[in-house]
Amino acid sequence: MNKATKIRLGAVNYLNTRPLVYGLERRAPNIDLVFDLPSRLADGLAAGVFDVALIPSIELFQDPSYRTVSNVCIGCRGPVLSVKLFSHVAVDKIRTLYLDEGSRTSAALVQILLAERFGVRPLLRTLPINASVDSSLLAPGESDAVLLIGDRAIHSPPGRFAVVWDLGDEWLQWSGLPFVFAMWTARAGVELGDLDVALEQSRDDGLAHVDEIAHAEAAKLGLTMPQCRSYLLDNLNFEFGPRERRGLSLFYQKAASLGLAPLGVDLGYEDCEVAR
Repeated sequence: MNKATKIRLGAVNYLNTRPLVYGLERRAPNIDLVFDLPSRLADGLAAGVFDVALIPSIELFQDPSYRTVSNVCIGCRGPVLSVKLFSHVAVDKIRTLYLDEGSRTSAALVQILLAERFGVRPLLRTLPINASVDSSLLAPGESDAVLLIGDRAIHSPPGRFAVVWDLGDEWLQWSGLPFVFAMWTARAGVELGDLDVALEQSRDDGLAHVDEIAHAEAAKLGLTMPQCRSYLLDNLNFEFGPRERRGLSLFYQKAASLGLAPLGVDLGYEDCEVAR
């Protein structure tokens, strides 16, 4: 990287990102690292506030000039634990759905699963970031279901629900493919130097020190160290490989068919023909 130029880099402020930024500022000293919500990172990248950001995968489809940086992602190959749908009614009876304000990819994913599997297109409402998950917003009669993401989805909200979906598991059961929630993405025209290498090395460093991360983060989230460690190692996947490319391609196809992404986007994954 050009030592005279700082790369403005935005990362997600959730537990699932801790292994990806472990020692990153040492590996890439020419970055200005800022943490924020996924949706705000996407807005910041589009507005030029960031040069590179860990943005929701649905946002990759919004600008054809975007390019992914490195083979690092946040994804899952089964239950993800931190993206869940809580419903007071049977899934095919959902008519109103609150979406976590911090979510974009997960918001698209739940709409795809509801539409493809049950023909359900609910009325969507926003659950604000700071809204209490035990508020009247989640009471039966006010809304049929709510989608929660991130650290607050790991702990189930109070109350009884007819259905609880782990969206990572539901996607795998339906598609047979992994799911990709977020990727490091760069704006056009940004000189990145060897940032891709630094991002991959940082991820590898983080996974090698996952016990240390779990010890540091568990208590803050109301988790035990083993729970935190298991989440990072067993629920999450941080490598964007061939099956992840296929999963992302299918996600794009379905999102575009529902009007959640623009048509005609070429993801550049020539080995990822997907038919469903």
